[in-house]
Amino acid sequence: METDREDKKARAKKRVEELKGFFTHLMVFVFINTMLIVVKIVGTMYNGESFMGPIWHFSTFATPLFWGIGLAFHGLKVSGLNPFLGKQWEERQMQKFLEEDRKEVEKYKSIDNEKQ
Repeated sequence: METDREDKKARAKKRVEELKGFFTHLMVFVFINTMLIVVKIVGTMYNGESFMGPIWHFSTFATPLFWGIGLAFHGLKVSGLNPFLGKQWEERQMQKFLEEDRKEVEKYKSIDNEKQ
């Protein structure tokens, strides 16, 4: 009973740490990418381009785009959503391997029966 409570507390603490890590990642993402975009826009405007010129350059939003994809996957992991390798996938794989093992055992049983 005591260990069950400790296990639950440890899992809750781990979950809180994961959430804290995600929100830290999110804050760093927003801060750094805001600074990168501002520097890019101000730098190109200083060189004579209009405000809208750097807005449409891929290089302005490449870092936030790709980092945002990584952040989205981090958020999916923390929230427990894993559309690719989730619990259902694990269960299917386990059943598949168990079935393969069962067939292998049956194959050897039939060979032993034929020898006798």
